[in-house]
Amino acid sequence: MNDPHARAERAHLRPRGSSQGGLRQYNERVVLQAIRLHGALPGAEIARLTGLTAQTVSMITKSLIDDGYLRKGAPVRGKVGQPSVPLSLAADGAYAIGIKVGRRRLDTLLIDFSGQPCGRWSLDYRFPDPDEVLAELRQRFSAVRRKLGPDARLRLQGVGLAAPLSLSSWQALLGVTPAVAERWNRLDLRDAVADLCDWPVHSMKDTAAACVAELVAGRGRGMHSFLYIFVDTFIGGGLVIDSHLRNGLTGNAGAIGSMPLGLPDAHGPAPQLLSVASLHTLEQAWRDAGLSDPGFAGPEALQAPWRAATLGWVDKAATAIAHAINGAVCLLDLDGVIIDGAIPRELLDTLIAATSAAMRRSNWEGVGAPQLLAGTVGPDAGALGGALLPLHANFAPDRDLFIKEHA
Repeated sequence: MNDPHARAERAHLRPRGSSQGGLRQYNERVVLQAIRLHGALPGAEIARLTGLTAQTVSMITKSLIDDGYLRKGAPVRGKVGQPSVPLSLAADGAYAIGIKVGRRRLDTLLIDFSGQPCGRWSLDYRFPDPDEVLAELRQRFSAVRRKLGPDARLRLQGVGLAAPLSLSSWQALLGVTPAVAERWNRLDLRDAVADLCDWPVHSMKDTAAACVAELVAGRGRGMHSFLYIFVDTFIGGGLVIDSHLRNGLTGNAGAIGSMPLGLPDAHGPAPQLLSVASLHTLEQAWRDAGLSDPGFAGPEALQAPWRAATLGWVDKAATAIAHAINGAVCLLDLDGVIIDGAIPRELLDTLIAATSAAMRRSNWEGVGAPQLLAGTVGPDAGALGGALLPLHANFAPDRDLFIKEHA
């Protein structure tokens, strides 16, 4: 294969093991990670990818099969020698719950060991009320227990919580009452969720969790360094450098929604990207046009009578996003920019095409414009990224890939 992106993916997604003693658990994780990243593999290919000896791989895979984490496939006969037996992750080997607490919707996702959803629940609201969110999660945890049953329930690894760093921010823009904002300020959401269940709870900023999903299960597997942009009620993002999510000192790395769109003047600071390129702004554009809110579950946004207002928002949002990308690339040497969102694919493609056109109008003298790609995960990205946190904590060899352990 001569595809440079394919070569890059093979190079930086190759977990390396050790055949030295005392590293059995680490090597087990290396084997599981190789299969998770590359799909079903025979023992010889696992040894080649990981650098482990054939004997070490044989012992490890036998143990993982016995423990219920790997499954044998049908033998594949080659031209010579014994047929090879591909090994894949056993879907029922482990489970995890992902929660996305958004400003318009609460998503709960149950995934299996292969990362595939096997249960999904959602609750829409105008703005989240803490008591309502926690009551809903209590019901969802009960539903997960019933769905898994007593045996599979023992294989549930934990909960990954994805939420904005501050749900009380931008009160005026969202029309949030000070009383509700103050209740969110007083609540430690991670601790509150942990009180509802007996599973470990990991937490991460919602857009960073969405970035995790793209990094592990999407286009991010073929990129060393990229800016991830997720268009939701507000626009946000994540930053991956050298195949690792970078959260920064306070967790704000990749907070592209807060980027200013110009210089301050006598009237005050410049508007932020989220004030132009967010779904909240699109909803306001529909209201200003005297239209009802069709939501983002179907294709209505690009159909009459909403199409004209939607395309007007797309033009402004794309220009603003291109401006933010231009500024980011002046600071970071990126392989590309990935854009996804809680919107239908047709609307996402329209926004990306308009952003690409706006980037061609930007001044790139002195820097190179990055490639612009559509994300592959979609609206489930935040909840899926959350669910991947406990799986990664318990089964991946590189604990520093995107989890910062809390003291």
